[in-house]
Amino acid sequence: MKIDTNLYKILKERGLLYQCTDEEGLKKLLESGEQITLYEGTDPTIDSLHIGHCVPYCILRRFQQAGHRVIILMGGATASIGDPSGRTEMRNMLKKEDINKNIECIKKTLSTFLNFEGENPAIIVNNADWFKGYDYIDFMREVGVHFNVNKMLSNEIYANRLEEGGLTFFEMGYMLMQAYDFVHLNRKYGCVLQYGGQDQWGNITAGTELQRKLNYQNGTNINLIGATNPLLLTPEGKKMGKTEKGAIWIDKDKISAYDFYQGIYQTPDNCVKMMFALFTDVPMDEVDKMIAEDIVKVKKSLSYEITKFVRGEEDAQLAQKMSENLFKDGGDDAPIVEINKSEFPMNMCDLIFKCGLAPSKSEARRLIQGGAISFKNEKVSRFDVNITPSDISNGALLKKGKKNFIKVVVKN
Repeated sequence: MKIDTNLYKILKERGLLYQCTDEEGLKKLLESGEQITLYEGTDPTIDSLHIGHCVPYCILRRFQQAGHRVIILMGGATASIGDPSGRTEMRNMLKKEDINKNIECIKKTLSTFLNFEGENPAIIVNNADWFKGYDYIDFMREVGVHFNVNKMLSNEIYANRLEEGGLTFFEMGYMLMQAYDFVHLNRKYGCVLQYGGQDQWGNITAGTELQRKLNYQNGTNINLIGATNPLLLTPEGKKMGKTEKGAIWIDKDKISAYDFYQGIYQTPDNCVKMMFALFTDVPMDEVDKMIAEDIVKVKKSLSYEITKFVRGEEDAQLAQKMSENLFKDGGDDAPIVEINKSEFPMNMCDLIFKCGLAPSKSEARRLIQGGAISFKNEKVSRFDVNITPSDISNGALLKKGKKNFIKVVVKN
């Protein structure tokens, strides 16, 4: 299979390479014309992925298209512990059956980004397969002996847990397991590169450092390379992937085409360039020019292209049409929320919350006080007015601001 030797240049031009343990070595590998094997690890702690989770998969997709071999590691074992990175409290421990269920659900979503058939199929592995039956004493003798506790505690991934005074030995084992994953995949598949989000830098470098120490111990000369991508962060420093209405899920069963499109449209301005870099092949100098000229137009284009990429052209056209109608006059294509007749009467705050236009009733009250809510084309000034089924009749338009519309319908 022919290898595209321009991949390193593409990654740099599109700003998709943030950190690297050996950037010169990676450059040589990607420009050599030889196929390499790389992986990205995912802990299946939920049964689906939202747009923020998919940054590494967009990058792996480029590697696969360039002819390289891609491995997705499902953390069936590591998910039993939970990554302490950035956490202020210990993650909930999942049951094994829940982890296995999540893995099966996520596998379906990954086909949006990667090809699991053909001459160069991506493969999925589960680290529960090699940790099962691994004797604890043997693991600590082979792996644990190479980790210095003082150095581990100085790592940024433990900072929040240490600050809260609740870091457990159980959580410290996560780094050892993830480091061994890299070593194991090198031994079995010849994997030489791990890619992940920049918040995984400590865990990724633990793997490259473990192999370096094993080289010294065993007289080998294996060079493992770790690399990260920048995170999609909102202006507040939070990971992108969710809006005030909820997560922008990749799974079609979890979100409508309209809500997906609108979720992308609400992308913070500072994230638009990277979204183009990830999900499209538009040259970055053109992206910069478009953003400088008309950011609103660019966001509409971005919303359409990503919706088309993830959900297909039919959904993208439908969502675009609905959005255009709403921007014009709140037209007939507004998303519909059905509310059981038995739930009425309800006050305006309850209605706003029920329709998902506010994350809480207190926020709904604030929106009303700020003049941001309209009901049946009239500005709402009171939140204690009771809404009855007769107020809605054949459907009533509930509006937040200029761009968010919901058609409320009574369900008998």
